Amino acid sequence: MTVTSVPGVRLRRVAVNGIGLNVATAGAGPAVLLLHGFPHTWWLWTEVIGPLARRHRVIAPDLRGFGDSDRPAGGYDAGTLAADAAALLEALDAGPAAVIGIDLGAPPAFLLAMRRPALVRRLVLMESLLGDLPGAEEFLSAGAPWWFGFHAEPGLAEAVLTGHEEAYIGWFLDRGTLGRGVRPDVRAEFVRAYTGGEALRAAFGPYRALTAGARQIREAVAGGRLTVPALTIGAHPVGRSLEQQVRPHADRLTGRVIPDCGHIIPLDRPQALLSLLDPFLAGDDGLG
Repeated sequence: MTVTSVPGVRLRRVAVNGIGLNVATAGAGPAVLLLHGFPHTWWLWTEVIGPLARRHRVIAPDLRGFGDSDRPAGGYDAGTLAADAAALLEALDAGPAAVIGIDLGAPPAFLLAMRRPALVRRLVLMESLLGDLPGAEEFLSAGAPWWFGFHAEPGLAEAVLTGHEEAYIGWFLDRGTLGRGVRPDVRAEFVRAYTGGEALRAAFGPYRALTAGARQIREAVAGGRLTVPALTIGAHPVGRSLEQQVRPHADRLTGRVIPDCGHIIPLDRPQALLSLLDPFLAGDDGLG
């Protein structure tokens, strides 16, 4: 293990599903698995790891292809990312865990709970869409966000963006915090992680596998229900769209929206996020 500049956090390399994942860990107690999105790494959680680690064993990997994890040629569909997460929990003997996914990390978190419910104690999904399930029509009324198509075209985005990574990643960080921005050290870490053609190629992998992920999600809800207690948290711009997608398929679902909060919830409004997570992770079903 190695110590990071984030207090209380250690890094380790874990072999799962044929690849090596870079994994940040902290604390002890019931496990909480944190799955980031784009353009993030485990550093997305730096404002909440410490408070969560007071009562929980926090496990925050760089997803396949992201940050300091391996960058294989394939396996970026939501189902394979879910299998990576399941293998990680098993390798660390950490299940059942509360699983929290945001952005591109939410679909694999959802599929993990659907496919391997014995590994998931509670599920939190934030600021994402689940494939093409009904419920997001208002959000998608003007079409999908422009970068979905840009990132999905094989070879294009990395060819255009190599050498301009800082400006591109910075745009997402500023927009995702409603202009408030993120700490300079966090920003620098994200830019480092996404610099270079290979880093960009891997980071765009999940966008190039969105069609496969949507099919996997449809198959999952056609074959069963989400039985674990679940919480959706929206902000700007997704709002309640994710809740509306999940609700018809969930036995126990609570939906919340954090006002005046950008897409990157853990960095933009960490205290508001913790105020929702703490009672939910503690098993307070009074949330609704």
